[in-house]
Amino acid sequence: MSDKASSESSPIELRMPSLADGVAVNNLVERCQPLDTNSTYCNLLQCGHFASTSVAAEKDGEIVGFVSGYLLPNRPNTLFIWQVAVSEEVRGRGLGKKMLQHIVNRQRGSGVKYIETTITEDNDASWGLFKVFAKQVNADLQAVDWLDALEHFDGQHDSETLVKIGPLH
Repeated sequence: MSDKASSESSPIELRMPSLADGVAVNNLVERCQPLDTNSTYCNLLQCGHFASTSVAAEKDGEIVGFVSGYLLPNRPNTLFIWQVAVSEEVRGRGLGKKMLQHIVNRQRGSGVKYIETTITEDNDASWGLFKVFAKQVNADLQAVDWLDALEHFDGQHDSETLVKIGPLH
């Protein structure tokens, strides 16, 4: 399943990722500060094991966007969005929202009613994306402290807020 997102020069295709996208996704994430970089192996698993709950955005043969997600094992009605990466050259065009909507559309009929993610306090781009997305899908957004910088990250990472959007209609 794919669809086209508008672009100035050529269309952006939204599709399920494949194993062949793993290295390109890893390279994209490395260019998208402040995202945490994962190992290439992790990105390969995201593109393979979690393909049905992730999306790749491709333009002119290049991965320019990626959203990784998975269903929570103990709450399969909840889609956890791990990362949203958008290449600098296509930012400001609503690609993040389009990729989230693409995943949600693919999950229709699967019982998914909620989206969860975590966001650091200072990540204005992610806060903006998820607030606009919640409004777009006419769902509530709740935020609670979840992972503490000292308690959970030993001071090596900022605290993360758990954001829950839903119920999805």
